[in-house]
Amino acid sequence: MEEGTPEAGLPPVNRYHESSGCTPLDKLIGGGYPKKMITQIYGEPGGGKSTFCLLAAVSVLKAGKCVIYVDTESFSVDRFTQIAGSRAEELSERFYLYEAADFDQQASMIQDAGHILSTRDTGLIVVDSATGLYRTELEHGQDSLQRLSRQIVVLLGYAKRYDIPILLTNQVYMDPAKNDFAPLGGTSLFHLSKVILRIDRMDVLRRVRIVKHHAQPEGDYLNFSMVQEGIQVSGEQINQCPNP
Repeated sequence: MEEGTPEAGLPPVNRYHESSGCTPLDKLIGGGYPKKMITQIYGEPGGGKSTFCLLAAVSVLKAGKCVIYVDTESFSVDRFTQIAGSRAEELSERFYLYEAADFDQQASMIQDAGHILSTRDTGLIVVDSATGLYRTELEHGQDSLQRLSRQIVVLLGYAKRYDIPILLTNQVYMDPAKNDFAPLGGTSLFHLSKVILRIDRMDVLRRVRIVKHHAQPEGDYLNFSMVQEGIQVSGEQINQCPNP
């Protein structure tokens, strides 16, 4: 079994985190995705953000809990099946998938998630991507940003009320001032996310790096590659990035 799959000797469930589905990644971020908080993963298209979401979702499902998954980017049943393996059909019974077609529908689906949370033992909410449909609303300026912030505040309320982590993916734009990619959503999304991870594509490998963390060193990273069952970490060491 590959290192970055949900059955690769994951640490026991604890009071403060849900496993990411990858042991080295759990170590990088201090035990897994923190409960009562929002974790944001951003990066260029095709970097592996959705795979990180599915790894976490399958890990939580295998622990016997439900997962609420809001998708705005064409959910891949094949990828879910690859990661879930022979238990895919069984696990899908506790997998609540919402597929939003526009930004208003995304807001409605996030509100509707409250009904599931109040009646099902839920371990994780995923929004992949939180800003995919928001991007189409940017012409409305500040109003769109406020609507996005309201959605994120609702999610944060769920995290605190039900003691679960929220996992968001975020799209990027080119910041000409920095000549680098930057996440969408402005300072509001940055401040509401207590953990922020960035994925970069390199020649062969990809890199996930801590941009912000309430308890772990910023700049630490892991290199990984994509495999059918999830991700394969290049060594288990956590590397200190000299220029985060």
